[in-house]
Amino acid sequence: MPLHVALVGFGLSGRYLQAPFIVANPKFRLKTVVTSGSNTPKEIYNWVQVSHDFESVLADPDIDLVSITTPNETHFDYARRALLAGKHVLVEKPMTATAAEAQELITLARQQNRVLSAYQNRRFDGDFMTVQKVVQNGWLGDLLSYEAHFDRYKPILNPKKWKETPGPASGILYDLGSHLLDQALVLFGRPQHVTGEVFTQRAGTDIDDAFDVRLDYGPLKVRLRASLLVREVGPRYVLHGTKGSFVKYGLDVQEDTLKAGAIPGTPGFGKEPESQWGILNTELAGVPFRGKLETEAGNFGLLFQNLYEAIVEKKPLLVKPEEVVEQLRILEQVKSR
Repeated sequence: MPLHVALVGFGLSGRYLQAPFIVANPKFRLKTVVTSGSNTPKEIYNWVQVSHDFESVLADPDIDLVSITTPNETHFDYARRALLAGKHVLVEKPMTATAAEAQELITLARQQNRVLSAYQNRRFDGDFMTVQKVVQNGWLGDLLSYEAHFDRYKPILNPKKWKETPGPASGILYDLGSHLLDQALVLFGRPQHVTGEVFTQRAGTDIDDAFDVRLDYGPLKVRLRASLLVREVGPRYVLHGTKGSFVKYGLDVQEDTLKAGAIPGTPGFGKEPESQWGILNTELAGVPFRGKLETEAGNFGLLFQNLYEAIVEKKPLLVKPEEVVEQLRILEQVKSR
């Protein structure tokens, strides 16, 4: 029997980054969408129930999994209420505003015997999966530096006022920094030392819209950066080691193709064009090599498949909430500087 899902929120994440994967996977059935907006969900998925009341989802005994994609400051309260109602819970990143709140949810999930996870979908970007392959295969020798960017050019303020208003987990550090930091922690674990700054660069905004975070792993130095005022975008990943380098331009294609109507699971889904493949310059089996490295196919659906396996088959989660606690501790540390 498929798991019945309630999707709470139908903005960018709910509509484009989650619903298509839930619908494409026969292990799930999207039953309800909670939205304060129009009837758009039913126009796309004609079987879906549209609700404007979160409590109706909590009271529905058929709902197994609640996925929360509402504004950041609501994540903790909604997740807590869903767990208390006996639902499994997936929360859009950042899972909560603080590490303490995340730990409280973890404790509650254990008490309720329910699965709790965060939607860290960028672990399943094709470019990051390729970086993982490079690092895990040791193609660069001993890694000395790792730099990751999530730059965009958005000088005009976001029309969604909550996106430009100071509050719990507001600003680019929690929005995009949670992705870059999550990826770094997946690759390298807890750093020995953390430094960083957040900035406000666009006129008229009250939130941070750029950051520069540095993680110290001894010989390995990690730098994570993002800004909304980068018109000429540089490399997304730059890695240097004792044997070679890997440089990758371009952002994973899934988000743009999903917005254009792509369907997960169809041939070619998540595949980047060759023009975006990274350059690997190293020595393989004693032979110098410099050339393009084909990007792995990205697939956010892997997160949902694993979530089903964790709920039904009791397999380990790929995105463990305990990992998110460490991420939030670092975000809090950088934000407080």
